[in-house]
Amino acid sequence: MSSVIPTTTRAVVEELLRRIGEGDPGRIAELYAERSDWKLDWPEAEHGRSATPWIRHRSTRADAADHYRDLAAHHVPGQAATEIERILVDGDDAVVLGEIRQTARSTGRPYRARFALHLTVEDGLVTRHHVYEDSLAVAQAFATEGPAGTR
Repeated sequence: MSSVIPTTTRAVVEELLRRIGEGDPGRIAELYAERSDWKLDWPEAEHGRSATPWIRHRSTRADAADHYRDLAAHHVPGQAATEIERILVDGDDAVVLGEIRQTARSTGRPYRARFALHLTVEDGLVTRHHVYEDSLAVAQAFATEGPAGTR
């Protein structure tokens, strides 16, 4: 069952965050355009690592759903929280500032990562999704070798 999608930038961003909190990848993806500019601020060589496969560029609505499925599959259910500190809106653009708290499923290691999420909303759908986060905290939580992987 599809619901009415909001159209203002703030309303779309707030609805997106609500749906992310609910955790249904299909419903989250409904808010993305068929084609979108999705980038993560990680070194290119690190994209697609087997420990963190959700960290890669994407371009379609189906990719958006896959992102949220991969993210859920690699974290411990019930051991996650996100604190949204601020949503800044300027026309079609919004920036969400906050902190995520997750636990890596493969290592059992919890982590906290500050983030900024730059979204662009056009015609009621997200067309840009750029994430800037503490990639070191995420990488260390998933590392299985070396100093970051020691317990």
